[in-house]
Amino acid sequence: MNICFIGGGNMASALIGGLLKRDFMAAQLRVVEINADNRVRLQNEFGVQATAEPSVGVAGSDIIVLAVKPQQLREAATQLAPLLSGQLLISIAAGIRAADLARWTGSQKVVRAMPNTPALIQCGVTGLYALPAVSKAQCGAAQIILAAVGSTLWLEDEAMMDAVTAVSGSGPAYVFYFIEAMQQAARELGFNAEDARRLTIDTFLGAARLADAGEDDVSVLRARVTSKNGTTERALLRMEANNVKQYIVAAVHAAATRAREMGDELGGAN
Repeated sequence: MNICFIGGGNMASALIGGLLKRDFMAAQLRVVEINADNRVRLQNEFGVQATAEPSVGVAGSDIIVLAVKPQQLREAATQLAPLLSGQLLISIAAGIRAADLARWTGSQKVVRAMPNTPALIQCGVTGLYALPAVSKAQCGAAQIILAAVGSTLWLEDEAMMDAVTAVSGSGPAYVFYFIEAMQQAARELGFNAEDARRLTIDTFLGAARLADAGEDDVSVLRARVTSKNGTTERALLRMEANNVKQYIVAAVHAAATRAREMGDELGGAN
């Protein structure tokens, strides 16, 4: 399986690093990257071939991973179109629908993927959707590539990719936002910045692991921490009084709406 990455940014680097840890050989991986400094970095860090020429990167490749920004994908796809000969295309660009990518490239062999930033430490989660022309073997290859940076979830309806984008794609930012707030509160309560950070982050890590370790719903875990007339109840009552949960839910819906809008704006009719 020879893989060519179009774009050598953070997510491409995460995937390359994850694949190398999964016993892929550097010779199986190529990167097309226009930035010379990035090409040197990729070659030095991973030992992979990095080139500025799409034709060089694509030649002999079985799979092409499109790891450019959504705003750059149409141009990249148009440049790739005459170079394709049945390769599987995997796009990790947010918002761009598989049908639009297929139209730009002239290929129906398209898998759309939505990873998230914890993929940078192989702890991500990725939503995946394949057009009908993608074979089971090609779906399996896409699974191997994205599983190198975390867990995966296959979707039968591409429309659900907007929800994946809103929940897990943007989700790390929501968690970081909550961490920021808790760290601020810890500092206001007298802790220095280092201790506030450690108390908050370790609490998030431990709570997430506890939620993942068993089958109990998180509402049950929350109730177990919440003693009658205790400190946790007082905090949660303040959050409920300020509709914190409702605003979080509304925020995720807003992100899903924006994901749909991006598909309309960037996909276009041409």
